[in-house]
Amino acid sequence: MSALIKKRQSMLPGDTGKFAGILSGIILFLAVLPILTMIVMSFSGASNLDFPPSSYSLQWYKAAWHTFVSPDASDVLSLGQAMGTSLLVSCLTMIFATLIAVPAAYALTRCEFRGKGVALQLMSLPLVFPMVVLGLALLLVFDSLPFHMTTSRLVIAHVILALPFVVKNCTAAMLSIGSEVEEAAQMLGASPLRAIVDVVVPLMKSGILAGMLLAFIVSFNEFTVTYFLYTIDVMTVPIWMYSRTVSSLDPTVFSFAVLIVLIDFVLIWALEKLVGEGGVSF
Repeated sequence: MSALIKKRQSMLPGDTGKFAGILSGIILFLAVLPILTMIVMSFSGASNLDFPPSSYSLQWYKAAWHTFVSPDASDVLSLGQAMGTSLLVSCLTMIFATLIAVPAAYALTRCEFRGKGVALQLMSLPLVFPMVVLGLALLLVFDSLPFHMTTSRLVIAHVILALPFVVKNCTAAMLSIGSEVEEAAQMLGASPLRAIVDVVVPLMKSGILAGMLLAFIVSFNEFTVTYFLYTIDVMTVPIWMYSRTVSSLDPTVFSFAVLIVLIDFVLIWALEKLVGEGGVSF
């Protein structure tokens, strides 16, 4: 009896047993296994893509650097140009998605209107909508326009994909702000718009920052929809990397992929440092 009581006392709330720890470790290992495989292959010293590599070296990183500083004449677009396009599209996506999401989050939390539930569902639709179908639909829409769009159509498509993440984070921040804050500001003489801009928006800072960084990450890594909308002259880094594997798998792609993972890791680390885990909503 005493042994049973001691066993129960040892399993306090928040404690995990040995089985739960092993299971969590297995799940975590399976989650990071593709990334670990990619990192190992990037250090391969062989001329082919055998796994595990028979030897290790930095040859593919040297080749990747050479490709970046001295692109091949056969490449239609250099990595530097693709990187510039990705950064431009990601920054514009981050800005426009935030400008749309902040007033949308305010309306969804503060206002009551007919069809609010439908609006909430439509806002999350890009998260579950098939990316291939969305990319094809956007291609048909943009091609039917009387004018030609290049970078701008990538920005529009990426804003559609990133908007749910920004809205969710801004909405989560808005829910923690009581309406009495605005009422107090208006009682002190501020107009309704001034109360929102000077009081509510600064209090939403954590949600806005989280949404902005998530929008940048989503846009920077987006491939499926971008594949339908890119042109030879306007190509993002994921599309550029894919183009290197069409005819034959270029091992330098693994080196570039490690760079992308490092960029994403730094952004996610900055996200947690700026707003904390509690301010991020996926």
